[in-house]
Amino acid sequence: MTASGKLARGLRTCLSDVAEGFFVITHNSFALLGLAVAFAGITLAARPDLRQLGEEHLRGWLQARQVAVVGMPIEPGAIDRATAANPKNLPRQQAAVAYWLSRKYRVAPEPLSALVTEAYEIGGRTKLDPTLILAIVAIESGFNPFAQSPVGAQGLMQVMTTVHTDKYRNFGGHLAAFDPVTNLRVGVKVLQECIARAGSLQGGLRFYVGAGNLEDDGGYAGKVMAEHERLRQVAAGRNVPVIPPALERPIAPQPIPVIANTPTAPAGSPAAAAPEEIASLAATS
Repeated sequence: MTASGKLARGLRTCLSDVAEGFFVITHNSFALLGLAVAFAGITLAARPDLRQLGEEHLRGWLQARQVAVVGMPIEPGAIDRATAANPKNLPRQQAAVAYWLSRKYRVAPEPLSALVTEAYEIGGRTKLDPTLILAIVAIESGFNPFAQSPVGAQGLMQVMTTVHTDKYRNFGGHLAAFDPVTNLRVGVKVLQECIARAGSLQGGLRFYVGAGNLEDDGGYAGKVMAEHERLRQVAAGRNVPVIPPALERPIAPQPIPVIANTPTAPAGSPAAAAPEEIASLAATS
């Protein structure tokens, strides 16, 4: 055999040995990796606490990476805090009210849809006309959930939080006054007490604004009843012009009967004897 042939044979043998060794090492490495994975799986199955801890670390790392990419905190559950609903999913009557209020008060229809839905649910429970509830919100705050009057009335229905602290206790405290739904529920409760004390809707509105013992409520009850009449017409499917509140002229509302099933506080009862501070003392618009 020539020298070149011996050299070629030696190279082939060397390469064959290298390839065989690489195969053995790789095979053994994969085998070890498989054993490690199997052992880890068995360990995690036997120790759920370790699995949960690992998942939390992985989730935290992924979220940190995402925050670094987008440049702001990521909160997938933030949608649950939003007071909003799709107006297209509302019954026709409620959708008409939501869209009309949205145009008039220049508020997005989605949060208004959630408030309209809540007003109708509360109205069903309390036997109050939901358009009356919404009319009070419109006059009190113009659907601004963060509104505050000079005397301290707060939120959508301008409830005096310091006076009605007990009513917010079940909602976590007085700061819930700035949660639109909570404020709506508390405000309706105050309104019920005022109507029960006065014995009539118009009288209850006077107490609500803090003018129960005054000769003049500054036109508050008239404004509420006028807006109530407009909303009733909208809910009935009529075409009611949208006029900005600043340009709106008062209208004479249709006679409204006393609210059905509304109790009248008898003389000497706690409701009748309650001080006038039971009202919300909202600032008259």
